Amino acid sequence: MTTSDHLSISAAELGTLWMGYENKTMNMRFLEYYIEKAENPEAKDILESYYNKESEHVETLIKIFQDEGAVLPVGFTEKDVTPGVPRLYDEMFDIMHLRLITSINMGLFTIHLSMAYRDDIRKLYQRFTADAQEAFDQTTGFLLKHSAIPRPPYVTMPKDVEFARDKQYMSGFNLFSHKRPLNTVEIAHLYLTLEANTIGMTLMTGFAQSAQNKDAAKIFFDGKELAKQIVTTFSDVLRQSDIHAPSMWAGTATDSTNAPFSDKMMMYQTSVFSSFGLTSNAIGSAFSLRSDLPLKLAKSAQDIFTFAKNSGQVMVKNGWLEEPPQADDRTKLTKGQSNK
Repeated sequence: MTTSDHLSISAAELGTLWMGYENKTMNMRFLEYYIEKAENPEAKDILESYYNKESEHVETLIKIFQDEGAVLPVGFTEKDVTPGVPRLYDEMFDIMHLRLITSINMGLFTIHLSMAYRDDIRKLYQRFTADAQEAFDQTTGFLLKHSAIPRPPYVTMPKDVEFARDKQYMSGFNLFSHKRPLNTVEIAHLYLTLEANTIGMTLMTGFAQSAQNKDAAKIFFDGKELAKQIVTTFSDVLRQSDIHAPSMWAGTATDSTNAPFSDKMMMYQTSVFSSFGLTSNAIGSAFSLRSDLPLKLAKSAQDIFTFAKNSGQVMVKNGWLEEPPQADDRTKLTKGQSNK
């Protein structure tokens, strides 16, 4: 009897495996650069550990593509990293960047798991997720130990259970109505947005000052300004509830203008972070009950969407956007034309 292990991979599985290959080959290139520059032994161990796991995952993905007779994606190679150039970021930023990468990976591969039906691919995504969770835990512990990232704010512990009893609880849009203080669920999502965009602002700064392509450099500059705008907007929201916005002393760009990464890879990383931002905004909106918050998040999502669209156009213009596998074009086939 045929088992699931011998079934051909579905279109959904092929798409997620393709995304996994693009993602992991990119991560390996960033990690290679960070490992070369690492000075703290513990930080280097964390970077090397995740690099080795990503390398194993890529080998597994290569075998699946080969076994299925599918062409191997180009992804990102050693050509996308220039060794030996000066530091683009300070030594804490490597772990901050890896923490954000693993945060994205935890969510991404959990979603991919929900799209997998073949037994071996489900197990593969379980391993991807577990390895990302372990690295996230290591990077978080390291950064907290060195006071490189602040913890989220505290509130007074609740003594009673309360239920919303009138429409005032959802008030926020009307400028003349009372805005209730943020609840802890809203604080959590706002804090995640602020932390991610603070790191993203630094990442875009380094990309902008080292990019070789003028169009790409403009995108990175716009990305820095967009992240700055988002940080300002949601920091103000926290302050209105007498809550301090996060502030980081570490994780800054240096004054180097030598590009350690290819413009293609920096653009792809920007695309990944834009997608993460849109997803975070959607989740934040779904769990925000004060009426002004979904509106602010929607405005932010629109700005991110426009930025992502502009980024995509630059990638297409420069031949950097690798197409995912696609369905057969039956219209062309019925006319005797090639799919390509």
